[in-house]
Amino acid sequence: MSEKETSGSTARDYRHVPEDEKAPLVRGIFDSVASRYDLMNDLMSGGIHRFWKAEMVAWLKPRPCQLLIDVAGGTGDIALRAMPHLIPEGVIVEGGAVVCDTNERMLEIGRSRALNQGILYGIEWLGADAERLPLAERGFDLYTIAFGLRNVTSIEAALAEARRVLKPGGRFMCLEFTPEVWPLLQPLYDLYSFHVVPLLGRIVVGDREAYTYLVESIRGFPRQSELAEMIAGAGLDQVRYRNLTGGIAALHSAWRL
Repeated sequence: MSEKETSGSTARDYRHVPEDEKAPLVRGIFDSVASRYDLMNDLMSGGIHRFWKAEMVAWLKPRPCQLLIDVAGGTGDIALRAMPHLIPEGVIVEGGAVVCDTNERMLEIGRSRALNQGILYGIEWLGADAERLPLAERGFDLYTIAFGLRNVTSIEAALAEARRVLKPGGRFMCLEFTPEVWPLLQPLYDLYSFHVVPLLGRIVVGDREAYTYLVESIRGFPRQSELAEMIAGAGLDQVRYRNLTGGIAALHSAWRL
């Protein structure tokens, strides 16, 4: 397959997906995989995604009284990891997290996870689009998006919204798969991505096509340096990134100054 550059389409995807079809396509995929999404993450990455998310929260350095918005937050992985820092156990403080996602089923699973962990307050679950957040300007200290930016229709629009909802001095952080891995790793990574991952999707979730799309969407996503330029172009400052596990994933950090 080859990447296509076509006007009026989300051409960064490995396959050609017209703009007006991408949002319902992505929603349908996550409707299909929601019940076993977390299990598939463990199987696909050998559990390494947990290390990546821990690195994200460690670099984010959330503090008590800060308010976090976790966009495309799905089942709440990032927000639930950040909550003990935002609202330490036994301490009554202002702050907490809003988990935002377009998929209500994923949010329902996240709510259940939070209750199972004894998190009864300080976290909200919001059904909304990353490109059109129904939130006031300058309301959040922290903005995170993990494995969600490549699934939006317009990366530029999502980044503009990130800046809009951050307070001056607020922190932006993105965790995402990348198309630019270490060269020696590339052949094995391609073999695993295009053959093993879709097979796991078919066996575990019953949806090979969903995971074929997710693999293809990685290959069409901007490279690390390109995404850094897009983040800066959205008006965020001090943009930096770190490669994780040979460049299979990367963390991008920036600030609204």
